[in-house]
Amino acid sequence: MKFTRRANANWKGTGMEGKGTISTQSTTLDNAQLSFKTRFEEGVGTNPEELIAAAHSGCFTMQLSFLLSEAGFIAEDLSTEAKVTFEDGTITLIQLILNGKVPGITEEDFQKAAQKAKEICPISKLLNTEITLSVTLN
Repeated sequence: MKFTRRANANWKGTGMEGKGTISTQSTTLDNAQLSFKTRFEEGVGTNPEELIAAAHSGCFTMQLSFLLSEAGFIAEDLSTEAKVTFEDGTITLIQLILNGKVPGITEEDFQKAAQKAKEICPISKLLNTEITLSVTLN
């Protein structure tokens, strides 16, 4: 399977005082605000690190659901938080924090499936940083 997805960023002004927007092909993001403040401080809008966290948590969780299905399990609930650490101009760490409820699976099999999902998730493979995983089976 091969496909291409698109997003667009627009910026006007300097890095600190300027403002921009980000839009996605699906229009889930449609001229979402982007600025120095939304990236490095707090404010209404988004930033690249938040978007990477969203992409990584979504990709990893979906990959895990495929692996569980292949093993004969159906997840009742999978919830993954991704924490992206930005330090001195570099993303230095991504922490994936998984909580899952999967009827009939053992703790060991769930851990193995989660580790494999982390390794083969396309976003994990794309990122050149340390990625940790914490797993809780409820």
